[in-house]
Amino acid sequence: MARESDPTASIGFLLGDANRLFRQRFDAAAAEAGLGLTPGEARTLGYVSKYEGARQTPIAEAMGVDPMTLVAFLDRLEGLGLVVRFPDPTDRRAKVIRLTETSAPVVAKIRQVAEAVRNEALEGLDEAERDVLRDLLRRIIAQLSAPDTVSETAS
Repeated sequence: MARESDPTASIGFLLGDANRLFRQRFDAAAAEAGLGLTPGEARTLGYVSKYEGARQTPIAEAMGVDPMTLVAFLDRLEGLGLVVRFPDPTDRRAKVIRLTETSAPVVAKIRQVAEAVRNEALEGLDEAERDVLRDLLRRIIAQLSAPDTVSETAS
């Protein structure tokens, strides 16, 4: 068993490594799937599908890319007729992103690729273990997403 003083055994390192490896595996599988998209463009379509109608900035944040990187992906996807950008009705300076009907089969293929990678990553875990893992990850995400309470209790 790894010692707690071993930084590579920390939850942060393990989560980071799992995320990095999952993303690498997805990128390779997306490239092999013949989508005609770069892995970044495929990820962008996946995130736009998840956050349909959201502004560009929250999508970039969710993807972990800077807004200019997202703009480059969106420019290409819009040129391919897979997404459209509209002025946000509450702030005309901002853009909201929507999928087009043309994107439906491409998004379906991206979901198949993601499911295959997910199944590979979770192979050997039974359904109960998968449920526990999902629950624990959701709790970690919720905890890290909560407002900072340290400064509130210090005053």
